[in-house]
Amino acid sequence: MNSEIAQGTPFTEDFRGFLERLREAGELLDIRQAVDIRHVATLVDQCDKALCFHNVIGYGMPLVSGILRSRERATMSLGCSRYADVEVKLQHALDHPIAPREVATSATTEVALRGEEVDLYSLPVPLSSIRDGGPMITAGVVLARDPEYGLNAGMYRFMVKEKNLTGIDLATPNDMHLFLQRAIESGRSCPISISIGTHPMELMGAGYRAPAGVDELAIAGGMRGAPVALAQCETIDLPYVADAEIVLEAEILPTGWTQPEGRFGEFTGLMGGLHWNPNVRVNAVLMRKDAVYYALHMPWESFWFSAPTRYQVIRQALRTAGIEVKDINVTVGGRAYWHAVISIKKRAGDGKNALLAALSVNDLKHVVVVDEDIDVFDATEVEWAIATRVQGDRDVVIVPGARFKPLDPSLPPRPPGVGPTGAKVGIDATISEDIPKERFERIAYAYADRARIADYLGGKSDSGRAAPLDASDALAGMIFAVIEQTPLYYSEIAGRFSDYDFQNVARAFGRLHAEGKLWQDPRGRMCVRGSKFAAKLS
Repeated sequence: MNSEIAQGTPFTEDFRGFLERLREAGELLDIRQAVDIRHVATLVDQCDKALCFHNVIGYGMPLVSGILRSRERATMSLGCSRYADVEVKLQHALDHPIAPREVATSATTEVALRGEEVDLYSLPVPLSSIRDGGPMITAGVVLARDPEYGLNAGMYRFMVKEKNLTGIDLATPNDMHLFLQRAIESGRSCPISISIGTHPMELMGAGYRAPAGVDELAIAGGMRGAPVALAQCETIDLPYVADAEIVLEAEILPTGWTQPEGRFGEFTGLMGGLHWNPNVRVNAVLMRKDAVYYALHMPWESFWFSAPTRYQVIRQALRTAGIEVKDINVTVGGRAYWHAVISIKKRAGDGKNALLAALSVNDLKHVVVVDEDIDVFDATEVEWAIATRVQGDRDVVIVPGARFKPLDPSLPPRPPGVGPTGAKVGIDATISEDIPKERFERIAYAYADRARIADYLGGKSDSGRAAPLDASDALAGMIFAVIEQTPLYYSEIAGRFSDYDFQNVARAFGRLHAEGKLWQDPRGRMCVRGSKFAAKLS
């Protein structure tokens, strides 16, 4: 882990500092020639680096995108040297949260637009996917407050509809959904602040699905080792992230889920459908005088900063269930939300218990549990475990009627504002307790410890001579004497009598078999017929 973090030094880097660190590492490229904003999303998709567009035609500020669009950049964003350390850092933050602090001044107030001056069309909000319903604000840290639950941070997308009006995607049941519903029931709007261009630590904190009443920005503070600075909005009684590039002061209107919105290229890698969503009126825009607009690029920027939160929640659920975990893979194909493969150090019954614990995690749809000998990051190994260790009627667990993430395209349509339910599936691909373990011994080739292809390609020749064929008579007696005392695998006997060529060893076994003296024990080792070692017919 980064030495600054490991030593407990507060991590004070802001959004701009992170961009500069990416530049220095060759992970951010600057495009200074004129670029049509309609081309931005596809250019980011085609590049393995983050891109900063300095001259977006028709707009007065740079646009940056793709900063979290790889494992390496997501790791860098949290001040870590290995991706695995991101989960460790998040767990430390959950165990040691640091509440945010209020500051009196903020560079975000250098430009302030209110009322009729508000013009969202002046912000370089790009069109992303080919069938999007409009430009989408994708990287805002949203703060809201409820009289009972206090301050909440989250991340939502906003489709720009008018110069001061957006939608907000609140199809998923979550704290913001709850806050708005309670506000509507009270006949009032729900104020929110939207901070755009914040450090990824604030994004991850806001994106973590904490229980109602838990301050997500305190989690971000725990990751930083220092409190997140918040400044006060001017037109609503809410704070915003003080070092943000741009802040929208807004309110979700109390009309409810009444207007269609979308489509949008989702984290699923698919074009989402229309969602019935509320509208948001923007009352003021605050920004730095040289603000940089950040567009979070779908789907991979969403994946790489979401996945660590899944690892942490799954591991915690398994720990609570008393399961000893070897490894977890929140798969790329499952888009960080829906699929996990978990290897465990199994005790009797742990396979099913691990499934039930993991399937309790929000959004997780399909789980495969394997033994510790299976590499969870090797899809062939996992499929092999399913193929050789699973009986469907015994090892497949289906949990119907579970709460689901609405963006799952396999779900049937539902009424506006109603959260969907679906079936969760678990596959216990561990070795069943009532199956002999020797059935699952992997192929290992005889003499692999001494016969190396590189040696033979280099000219090695084995020593030894062929014994007379009648040597098998004497050899059969010697082999019989050995296996009369202890069963041995064929290869062990061939190795023990390596002074004889293999043809004589095979002929000696053939003589013992013809004489009715040869048998095998339950593990397949050679032994004497009728001895205490011999396998019994069943």
